[in-house]
Amino acid sequence: MLLIVAFVLLLVLPSPWGLTAFLVGLVLFGIEVGLWNRTVRHKRPSVGAETLIGERGTAISTLVPDGQVRVGGTIWEARSLAPVQPGDAVRVVDRDELVLVVEPDPAG
Repeated sequence: MLLIVAFVLLLVLPSPWGLTAFLVGLVLFGIEVGLWNRTVRHKRPSVGAETLIGERGTAISTLVPDGQVRVGGTIWEARSLAPVQPGDAVRVVDRDELVLVVEPDPAG
């Protein structure tokens, strides 16, 4: 945004002030980009199947060993080593490609 303002000021203001405003706008734009980069550099991605590990869900079909579960409002293919009946609470412990590995959740 500051870059656009700097270009507009370069074109609108008279000769020495336009160039001065443009250079100040460029400096502020550099500072803005640097602060934004510093803020988001170490954030982990918050999308995809790997973010579901540890989440709780509900079985919507029998898992012996494969079936489907609803986690976070989305239906996923799932695999469980222990038999799980529809309506049982499950917890995601791992993933294999786009198949969630779940286990029965006694707290659910």
